[in-house]
Amino acid sequence: MKTYCFKLYKAKRNRKLNKVINISGIIYNHCIALHKRYYRLFKKSLNIYKLQKHLTKLKKIDRFSYFKEVGSQAIQDITQRIDRAYKLFFRNLKHKIRTAPPSFKKIRKYKSFTLKQAGWKLLKGNVIEINKQKYRYFKSRDIEGTVKTITIKRDTLGDIYLYFVCKTNENEVLVRTGNSVGYDFGLKQFLTASDNENIQAPLFFKQNTNTIKKANRILSRKKKGSNHRRLAKIAFARLHKKIANQRKDFHFKLARKICAKYALICIEDLNIKGMQKRWGRKISDYGFAEFIKILEYEARKFSSVVQKIDRYYPSSQICHVCGTKNPETKNLAVRKWVCAKCKISHDRDRNAAINIWKVGTSTFFGEIQ
Repeated sequence: MKTYCFKLYKAKRNRKLNKVINISGIIYNHCIALHKRYYRLFKKSLNIYKLQKHLTKLKKIDRFSYFKEVGSQAIQDITQRIDRAYKLFFRNLKHKIRTAPPSFKKIRKYKSFTLKQAGWKLLKGNVIEINKQKYRYFKSRDIEGTVKTITIKRDTLGDIYLYFVCKTNENEVLVRTGNSVGYDFGLKQFLTASDNENIQAPLFFKQNTNTIKKANRILSRKKKGSNHRRLAKIAFARLHKKIANQRKDFHFKLARKICAKYALICIEDLNIKGMQKRWGRKISDYGFAEFIKILEYEARKFSSVVQKIDRYYPSSQICHVCGTKNPETKNLAVRKWVCAKCKISHDRDRNAAINIWKVGTSTFFGEIQ
């Protein structure tokens, strides 16, 4: 499966799509209310098929006739989203994971609806027909494969994007031969390599901190509900989107460079959520989780392999020369240390990267044998 994203041209006719997204939000909240009421009365979950039949009957009533503008398959997708969310909630509850059940959403913050076989049609060039209305989009590349679903999504700026989920006939790519490397994610620098090629990451959020503070102050001074506040909010959101795009561009360029150079890339299976709770904004600014996803995506295109090692492996505590474990290096304040056995001086991150490379390569070759 492959997903293509295209931005829709700005036009007055886009109001129709915004209206459909708003109605989808109303249907979502209506379904959430029914789920809560049903559980309060019967102490069990509402069956998804009963809910879909109920919504079909509602569309025949004049009061809810505007539900027809969304389309039957899009309404089914809304109920499926809620059903998946409730199943995840109860599964987390069973495993004593603290979580919250699906809740109501503000209509203006509701983002998307999904169409499957009906309700849309691709026309020649960069034109698509949705609910008998034609729209143009920025077609940056051709769509390959068979389109299974299309999601119409709006962002905080009010821009609308089309997401095509396609089934492609890509054959299994054979793993290529080449160099291997181990990377340790750090706080001092983005990546520390086992072959001494370190990578610094520009902290885009930190670079724009003063601009963000200024935009936030301007927003806070505007009167709630005013047009000036709406414009200030859009300017604030545009600034955050620019930072996110800069970070994403850096991640893609770096991932392509690494995958083109190395056939085997060894990294740690990090606990990103735990790191964010401890170090907060800096971890979010690095975007480790997003980079790993992009790296795995690019690796498939270059026939490279991303090999993850166990997150509990003490890579920074073990001497890569003699294998002696030095528990005192568990303290993150210790950046350099000397092995008690072989007396070799180690840089914490470099030693961890070499250990990750050793364990990753041995695991990979052990799996293919």
